[in-house]
Amino acid sequence: MDYLFESKRLRFRRWKNTDRDKFADMSKDVEVMRYFPKTMSKKQADQLIERFETHMDDKGYTMWAVERKEDGAFMGFIGMLEITMEIEGKGSAEIGWRLDKKFWKKGYATEGAEACLAYAFGPLNMNEVYSFTALINQPSETVMKRIGMTKVGEFDHPKLEKNSPLERHVLYRIKR
Repeated sequence: MDYLFESKRLRFRRWKNTDRDKFADMSKDVEVMRYFPKTMSKKQADQLIERFETHMDDKGYTMWAVERKEDGAFMGFIGMLEITMEIEGKGSAEIGWRLDKKFWKKGYATEGAEACLAYAFGPLNMNEVYSFTALINQPSETVMKRIGMTKVGEFDHPKLEKNSPLERHVLYRIKR
């Protein structure tokens, strides 16, 4: 398997067909998806993987599949996508993560996000990276702070229903 880059405990790679069922399972888990409007069907999870792979082909970066080095376990994704919404940072990369709950609270999201930032500011030569999440998603906001990002504001997510508990988002940024 060819890995694009790695960290102490993680490897980052393109998606494989063998990831699809595992990703679909975690994407229908209510706990994993609690800060998203709804869980995903197998078809929706597959479509998201296709979107990630197309983004990689077009932009040279994506939400990469992440494996744990010690046993090759598929963990979920950590990576970046271009921001297309009309918010601050449009056209820049957004860093994000979604890991299966059995990998939570072990520092993997922070470690993986730091590795992605190193890749963004090194080989990809980016000048800044953003991240955003629902205001109520304290675990992800904590990761943003741990990786050195600074809060630059809040906004109402344009694709979420008005008055949804997920509508209000925080926006963070880090510069090279």
